[in-house]
Amino acid sequence: MSKELISSNDYSEILQQAISQIHTTRARVAKQINGAVNSVYWLLGKLLFDRQLAEGYGSAVVKQLSADLKNEFPDMGLSPRNLWNMKRFYERYYQADEKLLQAVAVLPWGHNLLLLDKIQSLAAVAFYANEVISKGWSRDLLLNAIKMDTFHHTQTQLQTNNFNETLLPISADYANEVFKNSYNLGFLGIIEPIKEQELEKRLTEKIKSFVLELGKGFSFIGNQYRLEYNQKEYFVDMLFFHRGLRSLVAIELKIGSFKAEYVGKMNFYLTLLDKLEKSEHENPSIGIILCAEKDRLDVEIALQDINKPIGVSDYQLLLPKDELQTLVLNELNKEI
Repeated sequence: MSKELISSNDYSEILQQAISQIHTTRARVAKQINGAVNSVYWLLGKLLFDRQLAEGYGSAVVKQLSADLKNEFPDMGLSPRNLWNMKRFYERYYQADEKLLQAVAVLPWGHNLLLLDKIQSLAAVAFYANEVISKGWSRDLLLNAIKMDTFHHTQTQLQTNNFNETLLPISADYANEVFKNSYNLGFLGIIEPIKEQELEKRLTEKIKSFVLELGKGFSFIGNQYRLEYNQKEYFVDMLFFHRGLRSLVAIELKIGSFKAEYVGKMNFYLTLLDKLEKSEHENPSIGIILCAEKDRLDVEIALQDINKPIGVSDYQLLLPKDELQTLVLNELNKEI
C-alpha cells in the first residue's frame, strides 16, 4: 500500500510505530550485549577478589594474566588496568541489592567505570544508572549530570506539576521520570539579557543540544506552531512529540519568573492540541512552562483545578566557569 492510498494521519502513525520499534529493538540488543560483557567482567573480578589479589604483591600475577588472556581474546579489553577495574566492580556491588545489580549490569562499561570513579553512594549509583537506562545518556551526558550533582538536586526538589492528578498512574510515573524540574541551557552561551523571541530562536538553532537536554524520546515538530480555531490563530512556542509517552509536548518559554496566568494559557493550548492535532491512539498532550525561576507554592496554587497535564520547570543559562571564560575570551578576540 503506497503512502498516497492512506491518510497522512495513518501514515504518520505507521512511521512513529516503526521508529519506536527500531529504537526499542536497538536498546534491547545493546542491553543484551552490555549484560554479556559485564557478566564476564563480573566473573573475572570475582576471581581476582576470591584469590585475594591486590595491587602491589598481586601486580605481577595480573600483568601475566592480562598478557595470556589478550593472546586468547585480543578484542576484550583485558589490560591489567581493566582487570583491576573488574575487581573494583565486583567489590563495589557483590553485596548490593538485586535492583541495583540489574541496573549496572546493562550499562556500557565506560559508564560503569565513571560511576566507580566519581560516585560513592549506592543510592546515587542507582539513580544515575536508571537515568542512563531510561534516557539513553551518553558517557559525556552522565559526566555532566554528575558534575551538576543532579542526584542531590533531585532529592531536594518537589514536583511542580499536576501529572499525578491528570494522567493515568503509569503515564504519570513515566512523565515524572521524563520531565525535569530544572534544565541547563548553558550550551546556548548566553551572557547578557535577551528577549523571549531570541531565546526561542537560539534554542531552535541548537535544537539537537536542546533535545539532548530534554532527554531520550523527544522529536522536534516545530517552533511557533500554528493552531487555528474559531477563525483565530494561536502559536505554541515549541512543539515536540515524545515516543514513550505517545504525547504531543508543548513548551512555552518565559524569560522571567513564573506567573499564574501562564497556566491558563497553556491549558488553552493543550485543549486545542488535543482537539486539532492529537491522533486517536495518542495520549493527552502535555505542557511544560519553562521559566527563569519559579516559586513552588505559586505553581501549586496555579495548577489546582487544572484538568490538563502541565509542568513548570526552571532553567539555568550559565555555563561552567571554565567554559564561560573561554566564551568571553573568544568574544573579546573577535573584537580585536
